[in-house]
Amino acid sequence: MSDSKRPRIGIIGAGLGGATCAVLFQKAGYPVDVYEQAPEFTRLGAGIHLGPNCVRVLNHLGLKRDLLEIAVRPAAWNSLMWNTGETLFSLPLRDVAEQRYGAAYLTMHRGDMHELLINTVSPGSIRFGKRLVDLDPDSSCVRMRFADGSSSSADIVIGADGVFSKVREWMFGPQEPIYSGYIGHRASIPARNLGRLSFEDHAKWWAPDRHLIVYFLTNRRDELYLVTGALEKWDRSISWTNSSQQELREAFSGFHSECQRLIDGVEGEVTKWAFFERPPMRPWHRGTVVLIGDACHPMKPHMAQGAAIAIEDAAMLLRCLEATGPNDIEATFQLYEANRMPRADKVQDLSRHNTWLRDPCDPTWVYGYDVFSEPLMEAREGFALSEA
Repeated sequence: MSDSKRPRIGIIGAGLGGATCAVLFQKAGYPVDVYEQAPEFTRLGAGIHLGPNCVRVLNHLGLKRDLLEIAVRPAAWNSLMWNTGETLFSLPLRDVAEQRYGAAYLTMHRGDMHELLINTVSPGSIRFGKRLVDLDPDSSCVRMRFADGSSSSADIVIGADGVFSKVREWMFGPQEPIYSGYIGHRASIPARNLGRLSFEDHAKWWAPDRHLIVYFLTNRRDELYLVTGALEKWDRSISWTNSSQQELREAFSGFHSECQRLIDGVEGEVTKWAFFERPPMRPWHRGTVVLIGDACHPMKPHMAQGAAIAIEDAAMLLRCLEATGPNDIEATFQLYEANRMPRADKVQDLSRHNTWLRDPCDPTWVYGYDVFSEPLMEAREGFALSEA
């Protein structure tokens, strides 16, 4: 442990979970360094849903105004029958989310959200081009060794390095993630390509073995994002490959005419991505090394909660460290796992089944969750822990 009262934090991975974790810990006064294998920040082309449970944490970081300037507040989540367009379920969002769930529901470009987070991390604390190859703990710290021959140390190392986590591999040995059997196409649609076609801010068309989703990426409503889910055989050695507009047409032949017009409006690159999972794992830590997000509970994207649960993890990890104090990191991690594993397991399992919001339901247990005020459950006895 360092001489200061607050332990030095090393975060592996500067994705959405890792960047959020860095900002949270820095705002709480901890010295933090982030190690990212990419050579620089890149605005990756994908959309993202931010449920109120996630937006609440981002608001806590001071990003509310920036988010509302960029993102879309969809009027509702609309679930539709794949061939007829009949409404299966419509969940009001824009006018009720803040009152009902405590924060707005947003859709936006993932790269725009990531950029906001990266710019909120303390300048100079993200080290790019740092691909982790090994961890070497001793009695005083954990040394992180990188592919470029450099090394660094921290009192606590947080693995936020995704489904192919090197930190997880160091903890439990190499273990390939499981291909779920499903892939997702990704494509963008300039609104100008749709002519007079009018539709909701967000729509998901459901078929028994596949679905198609479309939503706006910016509050200018000039670009839409199309993403799908479909059964497909896959080479497990790759995570994504190029696709095409024609492949989309073939995969979603027979879908409602509105879907066909959306596919016709696709412009530019079309890709498809494999959905990988892992079974629930125990524990999420080893010594003073701990995991968050997809590194410990990767899930299919069918609840749009993967990033949100990682962000909740980061906030809860800080909360548990503040509750136990820095002198018993084992107690911190046990408390963190007790308060995150049941929720992560439940969301991971429901995401696997792809039924979320297809039919009428009350989503408050997901969207209304407040990671800052949820009663802490003690790691062993299972009762609420006082933070007084």
